Amino acid sequence: MVIRNEEFSFPKVLESVNTMIGGQCRDKGLHYECRLSGQIEECYFGDDIKLRQVLINILGNAVKFTPSGGSIVFNVEETARFYGKSTLRFVIRDTGIGMNADYLPHIFDAFSQEDSSSLNTFGSTGLGMPITKSIVELMNGTIEVESEKGKGSVFTVCVTLGLSDRKTDPDGCGRDIPSELSVLIVDDDPIAREHALLVMGQIGAVCDIAEGGMEAVETVRMHHARRKDYDLILMDWKMPGMSGLEATRSIREIVGDGVPIIILTAYNWDDIEAEARTAGVDSFVSKPLFATAVMDEFAALFASKNRILLASKADLKGRRILLAEDVDINAEIMMMVRSSREMEVDHAVDGEKVVEMFADSPEGHYDAVLMDMRMPVMDGLEATRIIRGMDRSDASAVPIIALTANAFDEDVQRSMQAGLNAHLSKPVDPEALF
Repeated sequence: MVIRNEEFSFPKVLESVNTMIGGQCRDKGLHYECRLSGQIEECYFGDDIKLRQVLINILGNAVKFTPSGGSIVFNVEETARFYGKSTLRFVIRDTGIGMNADYLPHIFDAFSQEDSSSLNTFGSTGLGMPITKSIVELMNGTIEVESEKGKGSVFTVCVTLGLSDRKTDPDGCGRDIPSELSVLIVDDDPIAREHALLVMGQIGAVCDIAEGGMEAVETVRMHHARRKDYDLILMDWKMPGMSGLEATRSIREIVGDGVPIIILTAYNWDDIEAEARTAGVDSFVSKPLFATAVMDEFAALFASKNRILLASKADLKGRRILLAEDVDINAEIMMMVRSSREMEVDHAVDGEKVVEMFADSPEGHYDAVLMDMRMPVMDGLEATRIIRGMDRSDASAVPIIALTANAFDEDVQRSMQAGLNAHLSKPVDPEALF
């Protein structure tokens, strides 16, 4: 047997293993999970075919000897890095039938079986583990096993692979990708969150995390209120409380279709695509997460959504705006900014005056209200509450936008509770306001 030493794609190895084993687990009613811990590279030097054979042999045994309703967890982590090489540890843990302690020393003997009657039950020849051990040792690696009868087994394989100079290149995935990608990672699993942060950080993305669906929706709502929507949302499919699909539906109500949402799942996309598309999901990436897979999906989504957004920009010419601002110089600047887009602006010097002007206008007269938060006589929050409580059809519908020097989350929350639609910090970015 010859061991090759060629550059290979590690994500493709895991994808092929997970596709095969994940399908077998679904058919048998087992929970299957593949996790990456720490820094895992996209490419290595080694024998990917032999590595895949080792992993499938051990995982296949785990499926075979684990009754329906059990679970199999496959964990991959880097344990050392030195002189251009990386040592990876693969741990496969199952809740299967397990083995007695006195049999464990013989598990790697040829034709060895703990119970010969299991041949008829499980179809084993007793050759899988000896061959697996031989391959691992030819790769200059180690294999160990721990097991307890009736409780399951843990196989640990360590191999050393050559590090590749090939790095993930975000520029190669599309020229229109933002230079500073803002990403929201939503996952209830702390290990998965940390791995996603590490992977996205390697390509220069600025990431926030949410530990569940409800937190994700509120985080998106706060960012949208500031008109600082995320460039990308990575959403776990299965989460307690609010699922990824439920969170996606709620997020779509806030941001519309402009933000790409990619589902992270170990499930087969074909099985869930119809339901996911209906909820507002744009695409999916298989777990465990790798940067190339995310960026390939994102590049296509970002380009198509950008075209849609550019085509749907509103014509602001002739729009009537009610501006509440007590500082004259600020009001003059805001009116000059509006005039650049040929909007018509009425100026109110305080909160009481803006309420009066809105109440005296015909219904539907104003297209939006720009509300300074700190004004004499009546502040912006109180003025907004009064306008929202008026008995007229446009009182609840007209967009009211906060203009304030206060940019803390608490200020944004108070603004939204009072009925404001967005919260822009001074000095105001004209494009964000438009």
